[in-house]
Amino acid sequence: MDRLSNTVRPYAWGSTTAIPALLGTAPTGEPQAEMWMGAHPGAPSRVDRGDGAGEQPLSAVIDAAPEAELGEAAVRKFGPRLPFLLKILAAGAPLSLQVHPNLAQAREGYAAEESAGVPVDAPHRNYRDANHKPELICALTPFEGFCGFRAPAESADVLAALDVDSLKPYVDLLHAHPEEAALREVLTAVLSADRAEMAQAVTSAAAAADRLGGAYAPYATLAHHFPGDPGVIAAMLLNHVRLQPGEALFLGAGVPHAYLGGLGVEIMANSDNVLRCGLTPKHVDVPELLRIVRFEAGDPAVLRPEASSSTGEELYDTPTEEFRLSRHVLAPGAAPRTLPSATPQILLCTAGEVRAGELTLAPGRSAFVPAGETVRLSGTGTLFRATVVA
Repeated sequence: MDRLSNTVRPYAWGSTTAIPALLGTAPTGEPQAEMWMGAHPGAPSRVDRGDGAGEQPLSAVIDAAPEAELGEAAVRKFGPRLPFLLKILAAGAPLSLQVHPNLAQAREGYAAEESAGVPVDAPHRNYRDANHKPELICALTPFEGFCGFRAPAESADVLAALDVDSLKPYVDLLHAHPEEAALREVLTAVLSADRAEMAQAVTSAAAAADRLGGAYAPYATLAHHFPGDPGVIAAMLLNHVRLQPGEALFLGAGVPHAYLGGLGVEIMANSDNVLRCGLTPKHVDVPELLRIVRFEAGDPAVLRPEASSSTGEELYDTPTEEFRLSRHVLAPGAAPRTLPSATPQILLCTAGEVRAGELTLAPGRSAFVPAGETVRLSGTGTLFRATVVA
Protein backbone atom coordinates (compact mmCIF):
# COMPACT_ATOMS: atom_id res chain seq x y z
CA MET A 1 0.00 0.00 0.00
CA ASP A 2 1.45 3.34 -1.08
CA ARG A 3 0.80 6.87 0.06
CA LEU A 4 0.28 8.99 -3.08
CA SER A 5 1.92 12.30 -3.93
CA ASN A 6 -0.41 14.02 -6.38
CA THR A 7 -0.24 16.86 -8.88
CA VAL A 8 -2.62 19.82 -8.67
CA ARG A 9 -3.50 21.24 -12.09
CA PRO A 10 -3.73 25.08 -12.20
CA TYR A 11 -6.44 25.50 -14.85
CA ALA A 12 -7.80 29.03 -15.05
CA TRP A 13 -11.33 28.02 -13.95
CA GLY A 14 -10.08 26.53 -10.69
CA SER A 15 -10.90 27.83 -7.23
CA THR A 16 -8.03 29.54 -5.43
CA THR A 17 -9.20 28.32 -2.01
CA ALA A 18 -11.21 25.07 -2.12
CA ILE A 19 -8.40 22.53 -2.53
CA PRO A 20 -6.08 24.32 -0.08
CA ALA A 21 -8.94 24.38 2.47
CA LEU A 22 -9.44 20.61 2.04
CA LEU A 23 -5.72 19.90 2.36
CA GLY A 24 -5.22 22.34 5.22
CA THR A 25 -2.61 24.31 3.29
CA ALA A 26 -2.24 28.02 2.59
CA PRO A 27 -3.66 29.30 -0.71
CA THR A 28 -1.04 30.40 -3.22
CA GLY A 29 -3.28 32.96 -4.89
CA GLU A 30 -3.24 30.88 -8.07
CA PRO A 31 -6.17 28.72 -9.25
CA GLN A 32 -6.04 25.09 -8.12
CA ALA A 33 -8.54 23.27 -10.31
CA GLU A 34 -7.93 19.52 -10.12
CA MET A 35 -5.83 17.13 -8.04
CA TRP A 36 -5.16 13.95 -10.02
CA MET A 37 -4.86 10.53 -8.41
CA GLY A 38 -3.89 7.60 -10.62
CA ALA A 39 -1.53 6.65 -13.43
CA HIS A 40 -2.65 8.97 -16.23
CA PRO A 41 0.43 9.85 -18.31
CA GLY A 42 -0.44 13.55 -18.13
CA ALA A 43 0.24 13.75 -14.38
CA PRO A 44 0.71 10.35 -12.70
CA SER A 45 0.71 10.11 -8.93
CA ARG A 46 4.07 9.30 -7.35
CA VAL A 47 4.95 6.63 -4.79
CA ASP A 48 8.02 5.84 -2.69
CA ARG A 49 8.37 2.17 -1.81
CA GLY A 50 11.42 2.70 0.39
CA ASP A 51 13.76 0.80 -1.90
CA GLY A 52 16.17 3.68 -2.28
CA ALA A 53 14.82 4.72 -5.67
CA GLY A 54 12.87 7.66 -4.23
CA GLU A 55 9.52 8.70 -5.64
CA GLN A 56 8.50 6.94 -8.85
CA PRO A 57 5.48 7.60 -11.10
CA LEU A 58 2.67 5.17 -10.32
CA SER A 59 2.44 4.54 -14.07
CA ALA A 60 6.04 3.26 -14.10
CA VAL A 61 5.41 1.04 -11.07
CA ILE A 62 2.39 -0.51 -12.81
CA ASP A 63 4.24 -0.87 -16.12
CA ALA A 64 7.00 -2.83 -14.37
CA ALA A 65 4.61 -5.46 -12.95
CA PRO A 66 1.02 -4.97 -14.16
CA GLU A 67 -0.43 -8.25 -12.89
CA ALA A 68 1.15 -7.82 -9.46
CA GLU A 69 -0.23 -4.29 -9.12
CA LEU A 70 -3.59 -4.58 -10.88
CA GLY A 71 -4.42 -8.28 -10.57
CA GLU A 72 -4.80 -10.84 -13.32
CA ALA A 73 -8.54 -10.24 -13.82
CA ALA A 74 -8.18 -6.46 -14.28
CA VAL A 75 -5.27 -6.86 -16.71
CA ARG A 76 -7.21 -9.41 -18.71
CA LYS A 77 -10.22 -7.09 -18.92
CA PHE A 78 -8.66 -3.64 -19.31
CA GLY A 79 -5.05 -4.28 -20.32
CA PRO A 80 -1.88 -3.51 -18.31
CA ARG A 81 -2.98 -0.09 -17.10
CA LEU A 82 -5.10 1.46 -14.38
CA PRO A 83 -8.31 2.17 -16.34
CA PHE A 84 -9.59 5.09 -14.26
CA LEU A 85 -8.49 8.53 -13.06
CA LEU A 86 -9.69 9.89 -9.71
CA LYS A 87 -9.73 13.64 -9.10
CA ILE A 88 -10.65 16.30 -6.63
CA LEU A 89 -12.27 18.99 -8.78
CA ALA A 90 -12.63 22.57 -7.54
CA ALA A 91 -14.55 24.82 -9.93
CA GLY A 92 -14.35 28.52 -9.15
CA ALA A 93 -15.66 29.49 -12.60
CA PRO A 94 -17.64 27.65 -15.31
CA LEU A 95 -16.01 24.84 -17.28
CA SER A 96 -16.59 24.35 -20.99
CA LEU A 97 -19.85 22.87 -22.28
CA GLN A 98 -18.84 19.47 -23.65
CA VAL A 99 -19.68 15.87 -24.57
CA HIS A 100 -17.69 12.65 -24.70
CA PRO A 101 -17.85 9.89 -27.35
CA ASN A 102 -18.79 6.28 -26.75
CA LEU A 103 -16.14 3.59 -27.20
CA ALA A 104 -16.93 2.83 -30.86
CA GLN A 105 -16.99 6.54 -31.75
CA ALA A 106 -13.68 7.12 -29.96
CA ARG A 107 -11.98 4.25 -31.75
CA GLU A 108 -13.34 5.36 -35.12
CA GLY A 109 -12.46 9.03 -34.58
CA TYR A 110 -8.98 8.29 -33.27
CA ALA A 111 -8.20 6.00 -36.19
CA ALA A 112 -9.45 8.59 -38.70
CA GLU A 113 -7.33 11.39 -37.25
CA GLU A 114 -4.30 9.11 -37.01
CA SER A 115 -4.78 8.11 -40.66
CA ALA A 116 -5.10 11.78 -41.63
CA GLY A 117 -1.82 12.56 -39.87
CA VAL A 118 -3.32 15.06 -37.40
CA PRO A 119 -0.75 15.55 -34.60
CA VAL A 120 -2.08 14.21 -31.31
CA ASP A 121 -1.40 17.56 -29.64
CA ALA A 122 -2.92 19.69 -32.42
CA PRO A 123 -5.43 22.24 -31.06
CA HIS A 124 -8.05 21.14 -33.58
CA ARG A 125 -7.71 17.42 -32.82
CA ASN A 126 -10.85 15.83 -31.34
CA TYR A 127 -9.61 12.37 -30.34
CA ARG A 128 -6.44 12.16 -28.24
CA ASP A 129 -6.87 8.42 -27.67
CA ALA A 130 -9.12 5.51 -28.63
CA ASN A 131 -11.05 5.29 -25.36
CA HIS A 132 -14.41 6.53 -24.11
CA LYS A 133 -14.75 8.83 -21.10
CA PRO A 134 -17.73 8.12 -18.87
CA GLU A 135 -17.57 10.29 -15.73
CA LEU A 136 -19.06 10.54 -12.25
CA ILE A 137 -18.96 13.72 -10.15
CA CYS A 138 -19.82 13.48 -6.44
CA ALA A 139 -20.34 16.74 -4.55
CA LEU A 140 -18.30 17.52 -1.42
CA THR A 141 -19.89 20.99 -1.18
CA PRO A 142 -23.01 22.34 -2.91
CA PHE A 143 -22.19 21.84 -6.58
CA GLU A 144 -23.85 23.44 -9.60
CA GLY A 145 -23.86 22.57 -13.28
CA PHE A 146 -25.81 21.68 -16.41
CA CYS A 147 -26.50 18.12 -17.53
CA GLY A 148 -28.54 16.71 -20.42
CA PHE A 149 -31.33 18.28 -22.44
CA ARG A 150 -34.53 19.41 -20.81
CA ALA A 151 -37.85 19.05 -22.61
CA PRO A 152 -37.98 21.33 -25.68
CA ALA A 153 -41.10 23.07 -24.40
CA GLU A 154 -39.26 24.01 -21.18
CA SER A 155 -36.33 25.39 -23.14
CA ALA A 156 -38.76 27.34 -25.32
CA ASP A 157 -40.23 28.94 -22.20
CA VAL A 158 -36.75 29.91 -20.95
CA LEU A 159 -35.83 31.54 -24.26
CA ALA A 160 -39.22 33.23 -24.68
CA ALA A 161 -38.99 34.89 -21.26
CA LEU A 162 -35.80 36.67 -22.32
CA ASP A 163 -37.80 38.50 -25.00
CA VAL A 164 -34.87 38.74 -27.42
CA ASP A 165 -36.07 39.06 -31.02
CA SER A 166 -33.20 37.07 -32.56
CA LEU A 167 -33.97 34.10 -30.26
CA LYS A 168 -37.67 33.90 -31.14
CA PRO A 169 -37.12 31.62 -34.19
CA TYR A 170 -35.55 29.08 -31.81
CA VAL A 171 -38.66 29.24 -29.63
CA ASP A 172 -40.78 28.42 -32.66
CA LEU A 173 -38.53 25.53 -33.66
CA LEU A 174 -38.67 24.05 -30.16
CA HIS A 175 -42.47 24.09 -30.29
CA ALA A 176 -42.86 22.96 -33.91
CA HIS A 177 -40.84 19.72 -34.11
CA PRO A 178 -40.64 16.35 -32.36
CA GLU A 179 -38.20 16.28 -29.45
CA GLU A 180 -35.05 14.95 -31.11
CA ALA A 181 -35.48 17.04 -34.27
CA ALA A 182 -36.22 20.21 -32.27
CA LEU A 183 -33.14 19.86 -30.06
CA ARG A 184 -30.89 18.99 -32.99
CA GLU A 185 -32.15 21.86 -35.13
CA VAL A 186 -31.82 24.50 -32.45
CA LEU A 187 -28.37 23.42 -31.24
CA THR A 188 -27.17 23.28 -34.85
CA ALA A 189 -28.56 26.75 -35.52
CA VAL A 190 -27.00 28.23 -32.37
CA LEU A 191 -23.54 26.81 -33.04
CA SER A 192 -23.61 27.56 -36.77
CA ALA A 193 -24.94 31.13 -36.59
CA ASP A 194 -22.92 34.14 -37.67
CA ARG A 195 -20.62 34.81 -34.71
CA ALA A 196 -21.18 38.58 -34.66
CA GLU A 197 -24.96 38.18 -34.75
CA MET A 198 -24.86 35.45 -32.09
CA ALA A 199 -22.61 37.58 -29.87
CA GLN A 200 -25.19 40.34 -30.01
CA ALA A 201 -27.98 37.88 -29.14
CA VAL A 202 -25.96 36.57 -26.18
CA THR A 203 -25.36 40.11 -24.93
CA SER A 204 -29.07 40.86 -25.05
CA ALA A 205 -29.95 37.53 -23.46
CA ALA A 206 -27.41 38.08 -20.67
CA ALA A 207 -28.85 41.51 -19.87
CA ALA A 208 -32.35 40.00 -19.69
CA ALA A 209 -31.12 37.11 -17.53
CA ASP A 210 -29.43 39.54 -15.17
CA ARG A 211 -32.63 41.56 -14.95
CA LEU A 212 -34.83 38.50 -14.35
CA GLY A 213 -32.48 36.93 -11.76
CA GLY A 214 -33.50 33.78 -9.91
CA ALA A 215 -33.40 30.77 -12.23
CA TYR A 216 -31.86 32.99 -14.93
CA ALA A 217 -28.86 34.05 -12.84
CA PRO A 218 -26.64 31.15 -14.01
CA TYR A 219 -26.92 32.33 -17.62
CA ALA A 220 -25.83 35.83 -16.65
CA THR A 221 -22.87 34.23 -14.89
CA LEU A 222 -21.95 32.25 -17.99
CA ALA A 223 -22.13 35.37 -20.16
CA HIS A 224 -19.96 37.27 -17.69
CA HIS A 225 -17.21 34.66 -18.05
CA PHE A 226 -17.77 34.02 -21.77
CA PRO A 227 -19.20 37.19 -23.35
CA GLY A 228 -20.79 36.59 -26.71
CA ASP A 229 -20.22 32.81 -26.58
CA PRO A 230 -22.98 30.73 -28.26
CA GLY A 231 -22.54 28.20 -25.44
CA VAL A 232 -24.55 30.57 -23.23
CA ILE A 233 -27.63 29.97 -25.42
CA ALA A 234 -26.82 26.25 -25.78
CA ALA A 235 -26.81 25.95 -21.97
CA MET A 236 -30.42 27.16 -21.92
CA LEU A 237 -31.38 23.89 -23.62
CA LEU A 238 -29.99 21.87 -20.68
CA ASN A 239 -31.11 20.92 -17.18
CA HIS A 240 -29.73 23.15 -14.46
CA VAL A 241 -28.61 20.90 -11.61
CA ARG A 242 -27.71 21.63 -7.98
CA LEU A 243 -26.09 18.78 -6.06
CA GLN A 244 -25.95 18.64 -2.28
CA PRO A 245 -22.90 17.06 -0.58
CA GLY A 246 -22.94 13.31 -1.14
CA GLU A 247 -25.09 13.51 -4.28
CA ALA A 248 -23.60 12.63 -7.67
CA LEU A 249 -24.17 12.75 -11.42
CA PHE A 250 -23.15 10.09 -13.91
CA LEU A 251 -22.28 11.49 -17.34
CA GLY A 252 -22.45 8.93 -20.11
CA ALA A 253 -21.49 9.22 -23.76
CA GLY A 254 -23.15 11.95 -25.79
CA VAL A 255 -24.64 13.82 -22.80
CA PRO A 256 -23.86 17.56 -22.94
CA HIS A 257 -22.73 18.97 -19.61
CA ALA A 258 -20.86 21.79 -17.92
CA TYR A 259 -19.87 22.53 -14.32
CA LEU A 260 -20.50 25.97 -12.82
CA GLY A 261 -18.96 25.79 -9.37
CA GLY A 262 -18.26 23.69 -6.31
CA LEU A 263 -15.91 21.06 -4.90
CA GLY A 264 -16.32 17.39 -5.76
CA VAL A 265 -14.73 13.99 -6.20
CA GLU A 266 -14.64 13.05 -9.89
CA ILE A 267 -13.82 9.69 -11.42
CA MET A 268 -13.59 8.84 -15.10
CA ALA A 269 -12.25 6.34 -17.57
CA ASN A 270 -8.68 7.15 -18.59
CA SER A 271 -9.26 9.32 -21.66
CA ASP A 272 -8.78 12.88 -22.89
CA ASN A 273 -11.53 12.78 -25.54
CA VAL A 274 -13.64 15.95 -25.28
CA LEU A 275 -15.85 17.57 -27.92
CA ARG A 276 -16.74 21.09 -26.90
CA CYS A 277 -20.04 22.87 -27.51
CA GLY A 278 -19.05 26.28 -26.21
CA LEU A 279 -18.03 28.32 -23.14
CA THR A 280 -14.44 28.03 -24.28
CA PRO A 281 -11.89 29.70 -26.54
CA LYS A 282 -10.81 26.22 -27.68
CA HIS A 283 -11.70 24.46 -30.92
CA VAL A 284 -15.37 23.56 -31.50
CA ASP A 285 -15.90 21.03 -34.30
CA VAL A 286 -19.62 21.50 -34.91
CA PRO A 287 -20.20 18.65 -37.42
CA GLU A 288 -18.37 16.10 -35.27
CA LEU A 289 -20.05 17.37 -32.13
CA LEU A 290 -23.49 16.96 -33.68
CA ARG A 291 -22.58 13.40 -34.65
CA ILE A 292 -21.74 12.55 -31.03
CA VAL A 293 -24.47 14.37 -29.08
CA ARG A 294 -27.46 12.33 -27.92
CA PHE A 295 -30.52 14.48 -28.53
CA GLU A 296 -32.64 12.99 -25.77
CA ALA A 297 -34.50 15.05 -23.18
CA GLY A 298 -35.02 13.93 -19.62
CA ASP A 299 -34.44 14.76 -15.98
CA PRO A 300 -30.83 14.29 -14.88
CA ALA A 301 -30.55 11.21 -12.68
CA VAL A 302 -29.07 12.47 -9.42
CA LEU A 303 -27.37 9.54 -7.71
CA ARG A 304 -27.39 8.93 -3.99
CA PRO A 305 -25.17 6.23 -2.52
CA GLU A 306 -26.72 2.84 -1.89
CA ALA A 307 -25.62 1.49 1.49
CA SER A 308 -24.73 -2.14 2.14
CA SER A 309 -26.07 -3.32 5.49
CA SER A 310 -23.31 -5.92 5.81
CA THR A 311 -20.20 -3.87 4.96
CA GLY A 312 -21.23 -0.26 5.52
CA GLU A 313 -19.99 0.62 2.05
CA GLU A 314 -22.10 3.19 0.15
CA LEU A 315 -21.96 2.60 -3.61
CA TYR A 316 -22.56 5.05 -6.45
CA ASP A 317 -23.96 2.59 -8.98
CA THR A 318 -23.14 3.25 -12.65
CA PRO A 319 -23.18 1.13 -15.83
CA THR A 320 -19.45 1.49 -16.51
CA GLU A 321 -16.85 -1.16 -15.63
CA GLU A 322 -13.68 0.96 -15.81
CA PHE A 323 -14.47 2.47 -12.42
CA ARG A 324 -16.50 1.86 -9.30
CA LEU A 325 -16.81 4.63 -6.70
CA SER A 326 -18.01 4.06 -3.17
CA ARG A 327 -17.87 5.82 0.18
CA HIS A 328 -17.21 4.77 3.75
CA VAL A 329 -18.48 7.07 6.50
CA LEU A 330 -16.82 5.94 9.73
CA ALA A 331 -18.59 7.02 12.92
CA PRO A 332 -16.80 7.46 16.26
CA GLY A 333 -16.32 4.09 17.96
CA ALA A 334 -17.42 2.10 14.90
CA ALA A 335 -15.90 -1.33 14.35
CA PRO A 336 -13.05 -1.55 11.81
CA ARG A 337 -14.02 -2.52 8.26
CA THR A 338 -12.13 -4.79 5.88
CA LEU A 339 -12.05 -3.83 2.19
CA PRO A 340 -12.31 -6.36 -0.65
CA SER A 341 -8.86 -7.05 -2.07
CA ALA A 342 -9.36 -8.59 -5.53
CA THR A 343 -8.90 -5.37 -7.52
CA PRO A 344 -6.58 -2.33 -7.43
CA GLN A 345 -7.87 0.57 -5.33
CA ILE A 346 -7.27 4.24 -4.65
CA LEU A 347 -8.46 5.43 -1.25
CA LEU A 348 -9.15 9.14 -0.66
CA CYS A 349 -9.99 10.74 2.67
CA THR A 350 -12.24 13.81 2.46
CA ALA A 351 -13.10 14.40 6.13
CA GLY A 352 -11.81 13.47 9.57
CA GLU A 353 -8.94 11.03 9.94
CA VAL A 354 -9.05 7.49 8.61
CA ARG A 355 -6.58 4.72 9.34
CA ALA A 356 -6.15 2.54 6.25
CA GLY A 357 -3.80 -0.34 6.90
CA GLU A 358 -0.48 1.17 7.98
CA LEU A 359 -1.35 4.66 6.77
CA THR A 360 -3.26 7.49 8.41
CA LEU A 361 -5.11 9.60 5.86
CA ALA A 362 -6.14 13.18 6.56
CA PRO A 363 -8.48 15.16 4.26
CA GLY A 364 -7.19 15.30 0.69
CA ARG A 365 -4.66 12.51 1.27
CA SER A 366 -4.81 9.29 -0.72
CA ALA A 367 -3.26 5.86 -1.14
CA PHE A 368 -2.88 3.20 -3.84
CA VAL A 369 -3.63 -0.38 -2.84
CA PRO A 370 -2.36 -3.09 -5.21
CA ALA A 371 -4.71 -5.98 -6.00
CA GLY A 372 -4.52 -8.76 -3.43
CA GLU A 373 -3.65 -6.53 -0.46
CA THR A 374 -6.13 -6.56 2.41
CA VAL A 375 -6.88 -3.22 4.07
CA ARG A 376 -8.65 -2.55 7.33
CA LEU A 377 -10.29 0.82 7.89
CA SER A 378 -10.73 2.51 11.25
CA GLY A 379 -10.96 6.00 12.69
CA THR A 380 -13.57 8.72 12.27
CA GLY A 381 -14.15 10.33 8.91
CA THR A 382 -15.14 9.88 5.27
CA LEU A 383 -13.17 7.82 2.77
CA PHE A 384 -13.89 7.35 -0.95
CA ARG A 385 -12.83 4.06 -2.54
CA ALA A 386 -12.13 3.93 -6.29
CA THR A 387 -11.66 0.60 -8.02
CA VAL A 388 -12.81 -1.38 -11.09
CA VAL A 389 -15.44 -4.00 -11.92
CA ALA A 390 -13.38 -7.05 -12.86
